[in-house]
Amino acid sequence: MNENITILSIETSCDETACSIVRNGSELLSNVVVSQIESHKRFGGVVPEVASRHHVESITLVIEQALEEASMTPDMLDAVAVTEGPGLIGALLVGINAAKAFSFAHDLPLIPVHHIAGHIYANQLEEELTFPLMALIVSGGHTELIYMKDHLNFEVIGETRDDAVGEAYDKVARVIGLPYPGGPHIDRLSKEGQDTFDFPRAYLEGSYDFSFSGLKSAVINSLHNHRQKGLEVDPKDVASSFQHSVVDVLTSKTMQAVEEYKVKHLIIAGGVAANSGLRARFDQLARMHNITLHIPALKFCTDNAAMIGAAAYQLYLKGHFSDLNLNGRNFIDIEEYTH
Repeated sequence: MNENITILSIETSCDETACSIVRNGSELLSNVVVSQIESHKRFGGVVPEVASRHHVESITLVIEQALEEASMTPDMLDAVAVTEGPGLIGALLVGINAAKAFSFAHDLPLIPVHHIAGHIYANQLEEELTFPLMALIVSGGHTELIYMKDHLNFEVIGETRDDAVGEAYDKVARVIGLPYPGGPHIDRLSKEGQDTFDFPRAYLEGSYDFSFSGLKSAVINSLHNHRQKGLEVDPKDVASSFQHSVVDVLTSKTMQAVEEYKVKHLIIAGGVAANSGLRARFDQLARMHNITLHIPALKFCTDNAAMIGAAAYQLYLKGHFSDLNLNGRNFIDIEEYTH
């Protein structure tokens, strides 16, 4: 077997059209991402049909650019990988059909990749994963705690019961008049405000699950009550109070899981992992508890194809390939994914 496994990977699960070439799961040869944020801002969120159309326009170009940046031709590749799900089904299908066409045209194995596995393995691009580990995935569509004993061994010990944390950020941002995507704007404003509202913390005692719907409602109700009384509301204090609540819950539950499962390696993944307040708190706690913490660089937190290539390498080693009947799925149980 070729000792150097080079994989071209494609990611189109939401509103980024991305292609990357990764060697041996960690050596990044190219990483191209075309974002659609400007197109979706006017709607206050991602419109699936609009996202799919943009993927169609960009997918061939990002593949060509990734090959060009890596100074590679298709005959120098060992496989092509693509996000199978979860995600927006129309968006997924654009990437999957492009990957299937590329696989067929160049006689390359096709590797289907779970989107959350990709976020986890984004950490592999910068640092070797050491097991057992605990992974906290925080994004627009996901909030999960996953325990891993080994590569591709996923045990979900906690997940969201309602809104994902990134979704809550976007909804709260909207009600205080901030543009989409709301997370970065709330993070920035929170540094200038104070936790004056003392919003609730949903710890869900006895469970590692998360819930942010009540927090979102508390923010909306509080703003409504203040405005009814003619009181001024400082967006900086709302942002700070909201972020303090979110960070308290995420860090508290995660550190409980780290202690119970006796792991010494904690990784954070997903778009909300870019949040400066969350990064700072976890860094502080990791030093206090003497555990190894890794949070990817900001460019690997949001959706990208390099993370898909990193996960695909492990799947390649395991022989986890698909035929050309591969289809998109908006839900895939990660625990059953490689079994």
